[in-house]
Amino acid sequence: MSPFTAVLTVLGDAPAPEDVRARGTVLVIGNFDGVHRGHQAVLREAVAEARGRGLVPAVLTFDPHPAGVLGREAPPLLTTLERRAELIGAFGVERVFVRHFDRAFAACTPEAFARSLLVEALSARVVVVGDNFRFGVKRSGDLASLRELGASLGFEARPHAMAHDSAGAYSSTRAREAIRAGDLDTADLVLGRPHALSGVVVHGAKRGRTIGFPTANLGDVPELLPPDGVYAVDVDELGVGAERSPSGALPLGDGVMNIGVRPTVGGDPRRSIEVHLLRDLGREIYDARLRVHLVARLRAEQRFDGLDALKAQINLDVDNARARLAAWHAREL
Repeated sequence: MSPFTAVLTVLGDAPAPEDVRARGTVLVIGNFDGVHRGHQAVLREAVAEARGRGLVPAVLTFDPHPAGVLGREAPPLLTTLERRAELIGAFGVERVFVRHFDRAFAACTPEAFARSLLVEALSARVVVVGDNFRFGVKRSGDLASLRELGASLGFEARPHAMAHDSAGAYSSTRAREAIRAGDLDTADLVLGRPHALSGVVVHGAKRGRTIGFPTANLGDVPELLPPDGVYAVDVDELGVGAERSPSGALPLGDGVMNIGVRPTVGGDPRRSIEVHLLRDLGREIYDARLRVHLVARLRAEQRFDGLDALKAQINLDVDNARARLAAWHAREL
């Protein structure tokens, strides 16, 4: 079992995996978007208990987000399912189970939820949820009813504590608010790491090459974007080569990222995400999947009087990014 990625299993009609049926689970239920410091505290406790009792440490989550299925606006993503499994696995969780959320599932009774999903599918012995956990048709089940069902079905249900600092509880909402505001320091504090964007390198206009700053243009980015501007970033390539790290990422090094509409070269109604790596890879990376960690916000996007002025500013941005990234790397050691 990799210490970096939990096994990600999409639940269907098949029975639980043999090791889960044989050992039983400590099952933590939640969305886990962001896997922030509050989530991390819960995972550490669940893993410690599972290991002490010989159970499988596991997480149950839902996709798509229940809010979107039930007619409310789903919050923007902080992390993809695959990234969540990687981050959750780093704390020792062995399995992440994903239950497809649709209206049929939302209509099941609390008893059916507990019996068919928690007990029969996932062999839960301990179920850990938030104080405000709701489940079953019209959100009729709560922590009290889960405890009652557990007493009859053979599992213990209990709430997890909310980790917090002086500003309040660590939460996905707090992380999103910070990212939307461009407050990367607070986002880092809540998440326990920099917020990251992921996407595939697509062909762009190649204007950066003409001024000596070639960029990788990211498409299909699913995560929440910060405000337009220039950022110091650390970049990985996902899922390639023998040189990759245990998490499946090949470090490509430091970079500078611009998010915006490129006003100096005429503007574009579509936001672009362009990453300039601070070292030459000696190869093209079109169609590669990158993960870009947002370490520091350097400045807002702005319009310059021509390409020479833009190039001069980019040189300043590169110098600033090198300094900010050097300090960040030193802190991470």
